[in-house]
Amino acid sequence: MFPTSLASIPKHCAALVLAAALGLPLVWSLAAAAAAGLDAPAWVALTLQPQTAAALWLSLYTGVAASALALAGAALLLALTYGTTCWARLLGRLPAMLALPHAAFAIGVLLLVAPAGWLVRLGAALLLPVNGWLGWPLHVPPPWQTTQDPWGLGLVAVLALKEIPFLLWTAAAQLQRPDLARRLTLELRLAQSLGYSARSAWWRVAWPQLLARLQAPSLAVLVYSLTVVDVALLAGPGAPPPLAVLAWQWLQDADPARNAMGAAAAWLLAAVVAGLALVGVLAQRYGRGWAAARWTRGVALAKETKTKATAPSKATAPRQARGLGGWGVGALSLAYAAVAAALALGSVIGVWPFPDLWPQAWTWQAWHAVADSAPVVWTTLGLALASSAAALLWAVAWLECAPLAWQRRLQGLLYLPLLLPAVLWALGLHRLALAWGLDGAMGGLWLAHTLCVLPYVLLSLQGPYGGFDTRLQAVAASLGRTRWAFVWRVKWPLLRAALAASLAVGFAVSVAQYLPTLYVGAGRFASATTEAVALAAGGQRSLMAAFAALQWLLPALVFGLAAWSGRARRFAPHAGAAPAAPPGNKLSHSLQ
Repeated sequence: MFPTSLASIPKHCAALVLAAALGLPLVWSLAAAAAAGLDAPAWVALTLQPQTAAALWLSLYTGVAASALALAGAALLLALTYGTTCWARLLGRLPAMLALPHAAFAIGVLLLVAPAGWLVRLGAALLLPVNGWLGWPLHVPPPWQTTQDPWGLGLVAVLALKEIPFLLWTAAAQLQRPDLARRLTLELRLAQSLGYSARSAWWRVAWPQLLARLQAPSLAVLVYSLTVVDVALLAGPGAPPPLAVLAWQWLQDADPARNAMGAAAAWLLAAVVAGLALVGVLAQRYGRGWAAARWTRGVALAKETKTKATAPSKATAPRQARGLGGWGVGALSLAYAAVAAALALGSVIGVWPFPDLWPQAWTWQAWHAVADSAPVVWTTLGLALASSAAALLWAVAWLECAPLAWQRRLQGLLYLPLLLPAVLWALGLHRLALAWGLDGAMGGLWLAHTLCVLPYVLLSLQGPYGGFDTRLQAVAASLGRTRWAFVWRVKWPLLRAALAASLAVGFAVSVAQYLPTLYVGAGRFASATTEAVALAAGGQRSLMAAFAALQWLLPALVFGLAAWSGRARRFAPHAGAAPAAPPGNKLSHSLQ
């Protein structure tokens, strides 16, 4: 067996070094952000600001609505597709959806539903034959607010559609754990043998267990939806804007008083997030008894038995569920395909008068401008590769060296960037860069991106690492191999797909960073995201679409490479080798 007493000493030392390397900048950034929010006159000015109440309500309404819709959509798709061919098809499409950053997705939606967008032009073309009866002025764009509506409905729709794939991905990471998948399969079969339908068994047995494991991702979605800035600038209302946008505008002001008011607004958002999280914890703790009585007793089974005559037969119910699941996967895939097509076509559009469905001319001028902006492309690519690789190395080292007790105790600190408002987190990173002399330097920008990327990489790796079969380590020890030989020859090759996917996720998160690039970069470094958001305020539609498409193409390429490197492989035996060993001896052969 492995020498636990001697091996634990260097492991604990390595874990201490890793915790200090990450904890120092994290705690420093939080302390700097906290110091910025201790200005009492700024809080008084914030309460007297007439836009504060409306902006806070708008942030609260849009954030909670988008998070609830995203969680409901992910749960419904899981219930309709899990265990079917639709689920495998959905898993194959998730990387392409995750590769599309939030800002690029919002720009694609704007190109679709804007008053002069594709969908409005399509509607005008369909109504043209009957326009003599209607008498509508179809030769000009409609005066309706199809984007940036004052109710924030467009912002809710964009955020909900963008967060559904993230929740599905985190759920898939849990469901693909061998221990959880095996137990859920047995429990679902047991529930169906007791008379519950497959769908009812899923909602009563599988979903409560999965929902408990999705607490951290769901909270991250809520925090992001409440505090997002770049998507709110693109798809949210502007009079007043959400509170996160107001805080960002005040922090950009040269007046110290308004700057301090922006910090106070960021902390107000953090307090709202903490309050909502507390409500969720209390509801889970005190509502557990009610939920158990409602979902696990036989009252619902009796109702199912009474309505059995009108319910679909056992043969048609799974077929109907598969049909609904196929429609759901198709609708989500169609939405993302339409956004991607709008970005691709919008980047090559030339002269395009309304209400023509197709442009009069196509041009590559926008892509030539992107090619001329080579520093922007290389900055985006280099930062994403460096930060995601550093985050992956840290996460793997932490999961290998840190004891489980340390991982549980420090989990809150590690996920801190996910639980803080984006404006507040960017403010802390900016003050950290100023204090450490990294403001406006590539090193500071790399550190900021790595701290933002690492929680997502760690979140994607924890499931596969936690579900890894530890009995393989005992088998390797019985064959006389050291722990690191087992890790290098067995564990990491078996986790190759998870490692590649985590790197791709970190790359996509880095490409999507907006506020850290602005604040820490001090305007000296531009990325595809900052350029796309800046161009959205102007009239250069094709150039905006080109930079947004670049935001999507770079992560999509990395996700494709990750899928290729993580695919299952077959190894042909060497010439003159012994006959293939039985499956039980594959581990011993991999260690030779």
